[in-house]
Amino acid sequence: ILKINKNRSYFLTSNMQLLGKLEIKSKEKIIEFLSSESTGRIASMDADGFPQIIPMNFVFINDVIYMHSHIRGEKLENIKRNDKVGFEVDRNLEFLPSYFFDPTDASLADTLYISVVMKGTCQIIENNEEKTLALNALMKKYQPEGGYEPINPKMDVLNEVAVIKVTPSTLRGKYKIGQNLKHTEKLELAENIFKRNSKTSKNTLEIMGFSLSGDGIELKKDVEW
Repeated sequence: ILKINKNRSYFLTSNMQLLGKLEIKSKEKIIEFLSSESTGRIASMDADGFPQIIPMNFVFINDVIYMHSHIRGEKLENIKRNDKVGFEVDRNLEFLPSYFFDPTDASLADTLYISVVMKGTCQIIENNEEKTLALNALMKKYQPEGGYEPINPKMDVLNEVAVIKVTPSTLRGKYKIGQNLKHTEKLELAENIFKRNSKTSKNTLEIMGFSLSGDGIELKKDVEW
């Protein structure tokens, strides 16, 4: 066991303990996160064996990922050749500058984040009923205010768009919002975030379980996913 400066305790916790603390155990939280994010990244293997990573709009319904695409393109050729893919979504919550923990040691800078990573099989959907389901779900997610005619299986537009489906074989979520800290350490971190007052600080503190008032911050609940 390392004897460490208290300022380093946030970063040098036992790896086994920390990894367990960082895992999102609630499937509902994973679904909530995926539903709230607008961009995911699909990784497929190209003809030369290199990974190709592309940002995509997506929707997660019925335990699968759907995306829409042009009917021709390299990623579609990749999927036809090798249906094994990766898919990733992340949100950078808050950068933690090193001086939060030590006045000179730059190695202590860190980031609070949420991420979901999956490995699975991918297919290009040909069935118009399933394409309709996916495209209407995408429209509902990205244009919840309406203002469009829902797609139906007989529309010609279905021939002009490809729908990609990823069925996860593994699905894992990770998050770091101070859940691995002691109460006093978490409060100190939150106070530093509050004082730094970045563009994301208010939202980050709320996700961490803090409420904000004119007098400062207060921990309303210990958040654990």
